[in-house]
Amino acid sequence: IAYYGHSCFMVEMDGVKLLFDPYVTENDLANHIDVESINPDFILISHGHWDHILDAEDIAHNSGASIICNFEIFKWYEAKGFEWGENINPMNQGGTVDCNGVSVKMVNAIHGSSLPDGSYGGQAGGFVVRGAEKSFYYSGDTALHYDMKLIGEDGGVDFAFLCLGDHFTMGIDDGVKAAQFVNTKNVIGMHFDTFPPISIEHEKAVETFKNAGVNLKLPNIGEEFNL
Repeated sequence: IAYYGHSCFMVEMDGVKLLFDPYVTENDLANHIDVESINPDFILISHGHWDHILDAEDIAHNSGASIICNFEIFKWYEAKGFEWGENINPMNQGGTVDCNGVSVKMVNAIHGSSLPDGSYGGQAGGFVVRGAEKSFYYSGDTALHYDMKLIGEDGGVDFAFLCLGDHFTMGIDDGVKAAQFVNTKNVIGMHFDTFPPISIEHEKAVETFKNAGVNLKLPNIGEEFNL
């Protein structure tokens, strides 16, 4: 796993590289990251807000990666010359696509979704990703919601990327509940510290999760690690 700031992660599993919600070039905390060095096989977009979609087009062109997103975001990219099946594949909540042997299912999120030009971005979502040996949940931007329990009932996940910055999404306490809902003991925090409204107290956050029996990792931008 490589962390590029905000909610942007590259996860390599079963030989497949998945990049989530690329927002790097306008993130002042991530200005040491060379975007041209990011070479995924697939780019997964949870919703249309600029701080989740900003660098997707450039990275897709530079790397040859295929974008996976909802249908409304697909139509936006289609107008930019992207073609279904060539360099973009639309899906929606409840659907599953195969990414070279890795299963990606789009699940619900509670959040807005407008595109950078103000056009409608469809419903925000998250992803449940299952490989041969590992599985994880990427929440996208969301409030806590009971549909997360369906992930836990379906066997849970090995780890979860959860938004924790509060204000625009769920915060620490709801993040603990989300970890319990999806049945995981390992959480990687995201969507924190980028802007003043979503700054968090790191030690307090880690301790809150620890008291609930959940390991929380708050990665440094540019950090690479294994799970």
